[in-house]
Amino acid sequence: MFNLFQNIHIDWLGKRKAFIAFSIFIMVAGLISAISRELTPGGTNAFNLGVDFKGGTVVTTKFRQRPTDNEIRDALNAAGITDPVIQATTNKPDEVLIKIPLLESTAGQDEQQQQQQVQAGRQSVKTALDTFGKEAEGELTLDTAPDAAYKIVGTDSVGAIAGSQLRNQAVTATLLGLVGILLFIAFRYDWTYAAGAVLAVFHDVLMVLSFFSILQWEVNLTVIAAILTIVGFSVNDSIVIFDRIRENMATNRIDSIFTITNESINQTLSRTVITAGLVILSVLSLVLFGGEVLRSFSLALLVGLTLGCYSTVAIASPIAIWWQSKLGRAEMKDVVTKDAGKQKLATAARSSVTRRPVTR
Repeated sequence: MFNLFQNIHIDWLGKRKAFIAFSIFIMVAGLISAISRELTPGGTNAFNLGVDFKGGTVVTTKFRQRPTDNEIRDALNAAGITDPVIQATTNKPDEVLIKIPLLESTAGQDEQQQQQQVQAGRQSVKTALDTFGKEAEGELTLDTAPDAAYKIVGTDSVGAIAGSQLRNQAVTATLLGLVGILLFIAFRYDWTYAAGAVLAVFHDVLMVLSFFSILQWEVNLTVIAAILTIVGFSVNDSIVIFDRIRENMATNRIDSIFTITNESINQTLSRTVITAGLVILSVLSLVLFGGEVLRSFSLALLVGLTLGCYSTVAIASPIAIWWQSKLGRAEMKDVVTKDAGKQKLATAARSSVTRRPVTR
C-alpha cells in the first residue's frame, strides 16, 4: 500500500494541551458571537437562518426567455433581497421558484398581517424582475402579451413551523446516532474509546456551528445534511486509529500507552491524510464552482471534514487515553518491570491494556 510518510515520530499527545486550547478558543468565540448577537438590540440572530427555518415567500415565475440563476440572483440582490433561493422546475424549464425571507418577523402577527408580508415580498421580487422586461399583469399571459418578459403565476408563504420540526428531527437523529456509535465502540473496543470518539464528534459539530455564527453563513436544511455527514466521517477516522492502538497493545507490552498511541497515530497518518485530503479537495471544488445553491452545504462540509480530520488526532485519542489513565489510577498496582523499574502501572477496563504504564 502506498505510504505517504515514512518513519515519522511526531509526539501528538505531547501537543494535546495546545490542540485543546485552540478548540476551546474557537468554541468560546462562537458562543460569544451567538450570545452577543441575540442580546444586541436590533442586531442579527445567533445564526443566519434561511427560509427553511424562519419562513418566507415563494414566488413562482414563468419567463419567455429564462435568465440564468445567477442573473436572477443578481437582480434580487440589487433590489435589496438577501439570501434568495433560486430553484428550477424539472418539468417546466421556463418556470422558476424564487424563495425569499420574510421582511419582518411574523411573531405576534395575525393572518392578515402575514398575508401583507407575502404581498410585500411579491412586490419586491416584481421590482427585481422588471429589470428583465415588463410583467404580463392581471389576466394577461405571455401568449396574449407579446411584449411581456415574464409573469408571476403564483405566490405562496412558507411557514417556519415546518422548518422547526425538521430541525428538531435532525437534532434527534444526530443524538440517536451518537448513542448508537457510543454503544458500538464501547462493545467493540472500550467505553473509554467510545467516549473519546463521541466527544470528538460533538467537538466537530460545535466548531462548525461556531464558524457559521461568527461568519454569519446561511444555515438551511443542506447544512443539517452536511453535519450528519461530518458525524459519520469523523467517527470513521477515529475507528481506524483506535483499531491500530488495539493491535499495537496486543504486540507491545513494554511501552507506555502514550507511546503506543503516538506510534499508532503516526502509522495511520498517511491513510488519514490521503483519504481526508481527497475528500476535502472534492468539497473545495464545490465551494469554488458549486454556485450559491450549494454554498452553505459545501462550506459546512469543508469546515467539518477538515476539523474532523484534526479532531481524530488532537481530540479523540487524547480524551480516550486520558480517561483510560484516570481509570487506571483508581486501581493502581505496584509492579516491577525490567525497563521501567519500580513504578505504578494502570489497570484499564479491558485485560488487553492492563499493567501498562501511563505516566510520562
